Amino acid sequence: MSDQINLSKPHRAIRAGVILVNAETEILDVAPIDVFNAISTKFVHNFPETVLPDNLRAQALDIEFHWVNETGEPAHLTAGGLINVTARDSFATCPSLDIVLMGAHDSKYTLNEAELDFIRKSFNECEAFITICGGFLSAMQAGLLEGRTATGPRPFLEGLRQAAPGVKWVEKRWARDGKLWTSGALLNGLDLTRAIVTEYWGGKDTLAEFALALGAYPVRDINYADVEGNL
Repeated sequence: MSDQINLSKPHRAIRAGVILVNAETEILDVAPIDVFNAISTKFVHNFPETVLPDNLRAQALDIEFHWVNETGEPAHLTAGGLINVTARDSFATCPSLDIVLMGAHDSKYTLNEAELDFIRKSFNECEAFITICGGFLSAMQAGLLEGRTATGPRPFLEGLRQAAPGVKWVEKRWARDGKLWTSGALLNGLDLTRAIVTEYWGGKDTLAEFALALGAYPVRDINYADVEGNL
């Protein structure tokens, strides 16, 4: 059977990965990966039937999580840099990823060629490539946004239209162009991950619907209609 996966009806474990570069990554940007954990077999199997009925439990997905960076050494997150992520994989050992997520890193850091090559490889092999907040910069530097529709933090969009005119920049909480999913700042990552879970596994009487409600994932206007004024 082919290793290519249909996320809606996977024939094997889904491999979801967070790519970390050699600089601090914002905690809130990578935290939304946990929405996939909420519909995973490992997470739901201990829920009592009074909380999670068997028909929903049966929809749980086998999901492998891969935190990966160039070396496989611990990676630093923000808020003092004292929170470390123990990378499960290096670029050399990481399997092909089906879902990829990248958050913002220190803006003064320049990605090296190994990082850029792995980002391109992961984009080519995955079914969904997610950037949250300034995570779009990594994708843009790797040449993945050219000719595509994307978004980013609202204060940056006007400058990005000038700096990267080959990208169709839209002012939205999240945007999708094929396998590319981009978001606005920080907590817009929750808006995006809600949308992607709904797209592939959602609907009435689904585990996804249950998990999103249990986690109180926000339902907000994609065009910022609930926000007063412009930035």
